[in-house]
Amino acid sequence: MKLWLLKYINGLPIDDDPWEPWYDKNFGFVIRAETEHSARKIASGEHGAEDAKAWTEDKYSTCEELTPNGEEGSIICDFARE
Repeated sequence: MKLWLLKYINGLPIDDDPWEPWYDKNFGFVIRAETEHSARKIASGEHGAEDAKAWTEDKYSTCEELTPNGEEGSIICDFARE
């Protein structure tokens, strides 16, 4: 199995932004799955008010495999304030 990091794409046009307004929504996932397609499908099944398409369509979210390579640092910290 692989680990996948899914994140929302910030700065989409407001009329086509699944995260507008921002409340009651997921903004990121770390998913264990064999493929990107499977990871996106799992995330879409756990969506909030942002709708499932936010996680299955490339124009709304990114999905990259996590590997041990890279710089030291936090992988995901998903925080929203009122």
